[in-house]
Amino acid sequence: MADPQPDNRTLTCLVTGATGYIGGRLVPELLDRGYRVRVMTRSPRRLRDHPWVDRVEVVQADAADGEQVAAACAGVDVVYYLIHALASGSSFEAADRRAAEVMARAAKGAGVGRLVYLSGLTPDGEELSKHLRSRAEVAEILLGSGVPTAVLRAAVILGSGSASFEMLRYLTERLPVMITPRWVQSRIQPIAIRDVLRYLVGCAELPADVHRGFDIGGPDVMTYADMMQRFAAVAGLPRRRIIPVPFFSPGLSSHWVGIVTPVPASLGRNLVESLKNTVVCSEHDIARYVPDPPQGLLGFEESVRLALRRIGDSAVETHWSSASVPGAPSEPLPTDPDWAGGSLYVDERTRTTSASPEALWRVVEGIGGDAGWYSFPLAWEVRGWLDRLVGGVGLRRGRRDPADLQLGDALDWWRVEELDEGTLLRLRAEMRVPGLAWLEFHVEHDADGTVLRQRATFAPRGLAGHLYWWAIAVFHGVVFGGMIRGITRAAGSDRQASNWAVAGSG
Repeated sequence: MADPQPDNRTLTCLVTGATGYIGGRLVPELLDRGYRVRVMTRSPRRLRDHPWVDRVEVVQADAADGEQVAAACAGVDVVYYLIHALASGSSFEAADRRAAEVMARAAKGAGVGRLVYLSGLTPDGEELSKHLRSRAEVAEILLGSGVPTAVLRAAVILGSGSASFEMLRYLTERLPVMITPRWVQSRIQPIAIRDVLRYLVGCAELPADVHRGFDIGGPDVMTYADMMQRFAAVAGLPRRRIIPVPFFSPGLSSHWVGIVTPVPASLGRNLVESLKNTVVCSEHDIARYVPDPPQGLLGFEESVRLALRRIGDSAVETHWSSASVPGAPSEPLPTDPDWAGGSLYVDERTRTTSASPEALWRVVEGIGGDAGWYSFPLAWEVRGWLDRLVGGVGLRRGRRDPADLQLGDALDWWRVEELDEGTLLRLRAEMRVPGLAWLEFHVEHDADGTVLRQRATFAPRGLAGHLYWWAIAVFHGVVFGGMIRGITRAAGSDRQASNWAVAGSG
């Protein structure tokens, strides 16, 4: 590895595109490395939910405004250029070109020491998609700026929130049988978001004479069809049936992706068109400057496992609270787009009662077993019988103690996953369902009385999971609505009620 920059002063890094997928994850990595970080955004209010916002300098600037960008670059050592107009429609190439030219002039004029750009792999001898062609053009503009520039060229980035990964996730989860275009046989070398960020951070201290592009990719090369089958295996889904159809054009494919997945149509269309290209690394020179970790680069299966693990463990509250901070860049961020992070259905209800918090909590903690579930007893009994018929636990386990719950207790077909005495009870379902389910109760106090917040959450597994949720959705008002009414009624008289149910997929 070459020697880093000669002085020991703290570098100041400007991150553009900080509200995006890569930028939002890069900023905390740079801060943890000890760098000063400035972020440039057109809308500072979009940063307010990022947990690191109080640790950075925020500069408001439009990427197409030369004076504003020049002011953002003043006093900066390293600029991370992470701006792409891919989701803006057919005019994204012109917008990308204009913004790159503005940054090239501003960085040169401000005396910036290093530009770092995350681009896409561009194969030789193939007609490039508009997306990859634009990425390559931006790279050339920045390399011609007169500022030492490092261009990192990557294919599919594996991590929850990455648009390419989300498209892979939704297609594989929702379609057990797929009629696919020829691009499913295109060869791809995906890379984990953790390794992308490690390379980006490492580029901050490249020697000044390093001025070039680098291919970056993980250890696995596969087709898109292989990616879907291997994703299904990690996600616990049956093997997918993939039937390629030669006349299925990228244009038709993009409409199909728009129907099946929640990825925005303009973004999905450009990503699909790029899948016709072979995107495999031709060199690994970056390792001379940013060595591979001792354990090696993350492989496909481990990258997917990390990206999926927040659906299926007790940290699912990341999806429930913008205050949650995930522990790794592979996982969802509360600030990711609504369509990212996989499907999650929620039925949420709130009710206010004149009962004391202590009285309400006693009812919540005593739920299940002989006390029942305070709504439509026959429905609960039938569901319990059906669960036992398919080998589940049903309602036969009851509870250890009629009044007291402890972390880890079995409770009919639930398990106590989180318990905060007097305020929070979260149960994880252990019944046989095509997905993962939780039931949560919050007891709070406000000026109007005692508030009970009840939330049922379901993370479907495959198409069967989605069908299961919608098949029982008609009963939610009776079961979940009756439950919250019954609990508050048992605790004391209702004073004021507000009630809603939400079913979401994203």
